Amino acid sequence: MNSFTPQNLFIDGPAGRLEAVLVEPDLVLPRGIAVIAHPHPQYGGTMNHKVVHTLFKTLWELGFIAVKFNYRGVEKSEGRRHAAGDSGEDETADVLAVVETARKKFASSFHGPAPLVLAGFSFGGAIQAWIAPRLQPQILIMVAPPVERMRIPYLTAGSARRNIEPIPEILIIQGDHDDIVPLRTVLDWSAPQELPVVVIPGAEHFFHGRLHILKRIIQKACGPAIPSLQRP
Repeated sequence: MNSFTPQNLFIDGPAGRLEAVLVEPDLVLPRGIAVIAHPHPQYGGTMNHKVVHTLFKTLWELGFIAVKFNYRGVEKSEGRRHAAGDSGEDETADVLAVVETARKKFASSFHGPAPLVLAGFSFGGAIQAWIAPRLQPQILIMVAPPVERMRIPYLTAGSARRNIEPIPEILIIQGDHDDIVPLRTVLDWSAPQELPVVVIPGAEHFFHGRLHILKRIIQKACGPAIPSLQRP
């Protein structure tokens, strides 16, 4: 694997340019594209949050082209939020723009459509869940997603939504000491869909002292990097 050398760039979004950071693995054939969404901007959430960075770097280490970005109106991203409250309409549109740009930019790096990973922490996990049925990722990673507050719809055919196209892999990671997104709400949302939840004992919402466990869970769920595809 090459050294971790992120590239700063701007992506054209629906409300102006979006500030983003991208890192590529040194592989002949990357495993796919991973786009990571950050927590709620009203509470200081940015792409530099430590949980977002953990997702970003871990997915790169697993062989994915990893992209993290700031929603409109956050730090150097242009535009401002128009949707009121926690609807996430603006942020899902931003994710869509980032994914489409990354797919076009790296189209020649893949044989056919690039496999997609959507990952997000807290509000960002909810945003990825909302956009996932449209983008159809191979893997959806939600860390401490506020499923109750954001009214995230069911995602699997095992639920009442029988006509939904299934997402091959859904990984939900939750701390049992989370006082912002209670574990009970995540379990109640997951149970009707027959979705397992990986619970980290002793972890609160921001995973203080538990980031290494979070990383290990993602590594095991998403598989190891592929050394045979590394460039000489």
